[in-house]
Amino acid sequence: MTTQAILLQLEALGTEQNRKTYRRHGAGENLFGVSFADLGKLRIKIKTNHPVALELWATGNADARNLATLIADPVALTGKIADAWARDVSRFHCYVFAKLIGQSPLVRVKCAKWRDSTSELIACVGWRLVGELAQLDPELDDAYFEPLMREIERDIHSRPNWVRHAMNSALCAMGIRNAALRKKAISSAKKIGEVSVDMGDTSCEVPDAAGYIRKAAARKKKGARKG
Repeated sequence: MTTQAILLQLEALGTEQNRKTYRRHGAGENLFGVSFADLGKLRIKIKTNHPVALELWATGNADARNLATLIADPVALTGKIADAWARDVSRFHCYVFAKLIGQSPLVRVKCAKWRDSTSELIACVGWRLVGELAQLDPELDDAYFEPLMREIERDIHSRPNWVRHAMNSALCAMGIRNAALRKKAISSAKKIGEVSVDMGDTSCEVPDAAGYIRKAAARKKKGARKG
């Protein structure tokens, strides 16, 4: 499928209700309002197509950019392109963009580089990558994550709004990684206390990290027993 044909499909799939919802989540005005379920179907149809992904991102359209993160080739993503996309990223795209980078060989380098960025949204992606590493990189030792927990414990309340949200998510992900980190993450969460994040005109809430980690561990244990 050509980029133009994909854009026409995206436009046809958009709804006003989704546009209203996505605007509240920082998507801006250049969007069609395509559901993530429909994006998933398009992803299956298109498969990996890195050149088209680059063209879709370049349109600036929020839905096209979401789809771009789904069909881009993480291995083909260069550091230059990753940095350029990071500079473009909106709040609406932080999570899906981090998912893409999390599958890339660049993930550790970009995580270290971006989480201390003076750009709120780039730093947000950087801390989202901590969560991706906690979930997807079994080769990392606990010693990689422990200093990051201490940094979150020390700095979370002084960081910008969306960085606080991403740090809290990272703490949750590290706590779910294994039993040893779970104990340390819960201890950090107790010291941190409530994390205040302005979620804007949405119904989203910031999870209590300690409670979230305990519940996730219980579900994991229950699933292991069933298996």
